Amino acid sequence: MKVLKFGGTSVGSPERMKNVSKLITDGNKQIVVLSAMSGTTNNLVEISDYYKKGNADGASNLIGALEKKYAGVIEGLLETDTYRKKATEIIARECDVIRSFANKQFNVQAEKMILARGEIMSTNLVQLYHDENNIQSVLLNSLDFMFVDADGEPVMQLIEEQLQKVLSKYPDTTLFITQGFICTNNKSEVDNLKRGGSDYSASLIGAAINAEVVEIWTDIDGIHNNDPRIVKNTHPIAEMSFDEAAELAYFGAKILHPSTVLPAKVKNIPVLLKNTMEPQAKGTTISNRTTGTGVKAIAAKDGLTAIKIKSGRMLLAYGFLCRVFEVFEKYKTPIDLITTSEVAISLTIDKIDYLAQIVDELKTLGTVEVDKDQTIICIVGNMIAEEQGHAAEVLNSLKEIPVRMICYGGSEHNISVLIDTKNKEKALVALNDNLFA
Repeated sequence: MKVLKFGGTSVGSPERMKNVSKLITDGNKQIVVLSAMSGTTNNLVEISDYYKKGNADGASNLIGALEKKYAGVIEGLLETDTYRKKATEIIARECDVIRSFANKQFNVQAEKMILARGEIMSTNLVQLYHDENNIQSVLLNSLDFMFVDADGEPVMQLIEEQLQKVLSKYPDTTLFITQGFICTNNKSEVDNLKRGGSDYSASLIGAAINAEVVEIWTDIDGIHNNDPRIVKNTHPIAEMSFDEAAELAYFGAKILHPSTVLPAKVKNIPVLLKNTMEPQAKGTTISNRTTGTGVKAIAAKDGLTAIKIKSGRMLLAYGFLCRVFEVFEKYKTPIDLITTSEVAISLTIDKIDYLAQIVDELKTLGTVEVDKDQTIICIVGNMIAEEQGHAAEVLNSLKEIPVRMICYGGSEHNISVLIDTKNKEKALVALNDNLFA
């Protein structure tokens, strides 16, 4: 069995929903994971924001606009009055769920309930299209089998057990449709796998059923060797290892959610990235196989804050690094990059909710400097083990650009540099010209 995931742009219009239907009705046994229609999650986030601010009227206006938008989708997707009526009732039901929070105290759980509506609406619409056109498929509710624990981590054994139980009810069915992103937490509440989590849903489902492949369908033909929005003449990479893809995803490659490859890697299930708009394109295959040497791709991650802690008196003292890390652990703030010298530690974070508190506590350990608007550029490939001077090539490419930090050696597949975000475009072009010329 295969697992196929289609992102928001792939189901972003009636025409694209019909195109997805053609792609998935090829007779193969498969589970299809769908995101919300493009733009819907942003709409739902905005509605939630109005509720947070106590503006129920503002939220109501946006809900009305969303319902009107889906009326147009229904008109373009379905042909008969019977199925258009069914679809209209489903959209009305989901919008009523959103409206139900108008007179309630709004909290995080309410927002998660609202955000779940997007995937529920898109999967129901595709299933209704199939029903109208006599295409045999079964709509599964991901809340029945996708479970996370108190820390938001997937409970793999429970996912496997419940999914197999659900699938066993339909022994003759070859096509299943379900929602990405949404799940059930340890309190039996609706939860989610964070933004971009539909990729993760697909990988978890693939691992749970030992799928032959997990296919991620988006609007780009695989992982490119650089950011095609900034750099001209980029090209897709035919093959990458799980480790290389994980580095790229974490450090900015937009096509892939950072958590996606982990469940597939554990079960040794290849992940294939494909383009819905150009299904004949080869795409990128990610597997345990390592191919070639040298630099394969470059990605950039914005929104970083650099923190430097300097303490000549304390740095070499036993336990100093531990005390620094304890501050970040206390505020549940992950560290991206870290470098040390005899007198200072420099590190980066992308979560700044508790930046002021973190800085206050770090000042008890030494002097602290903070630089915002930083970008990590990640250069990925099979490099360090080969010892062919790739680090020198990277740094030579950036000779005209001030580099704030360099991390090299922590991974055989990654050289990372930190620069001011204003220099990002210049850096990506310079690296492309020197490394891929």
